[in-house]
Amino acid sequence: MGFHVLIVLAFIGVLVASVLTEFSAEDCWSLGLNKANLLCSSCDNLPTFELDILKDHCNQCCHRDESGHAVKRYAQARLEVCTCKFGAYPQIQAFVKSDRPAKFPNLQIKYVRGLDPIIKLMDKDGNVQDVLAIDKWNTDSVEEFLKMHLLSDSEENDFLETNMI
Repeated sequence: MGFHVLIVLAFIGVLVASVLTEFSAEDCWSLGLNKANLLCSSCDNLPTFELDILKDHCNQCCHRDESGHAVKRYAQARLEVCTCKFGAYPQIQAFVKSDRPAKFPNLQIKYVRGLDPIIKLMDKDGNVQDVLAIDKWNTDSVEEFLKMHLLSDSEENDFLETNMI
């Protein structure tokens, strides 16, 4: 009888751990979900479209809606890509070679041999918070994403001033 109790407790522990864990950005991306801008209110709408099966995964990848439209913001970003892959990703090449990156002083372009295009989103200390594959994005998508998720210079300064000790 003690053995059965241990099995039940272990099973409950696994269930609790799976409910409390949150998927990484890569896990979510492999499921087709963009963790960086997925709001939990969107997950609540899935049953409307008979997509209940996605709701658990969606809830593990989403951000709680705080003010109705909260978007996660990052202090800096790095777009990494290999120039040898530009032929396969002309939209990414067009973005990198244009004047668009200059609009984002906290964006760095890094050429990494053999790498498909990704964006690494970082905090003010340069610690990577999220990584997103952008191989299917066009130039406008990249720019719009950066406008939405990168802190501007004025926001960054406001953040630093309001958090001084």
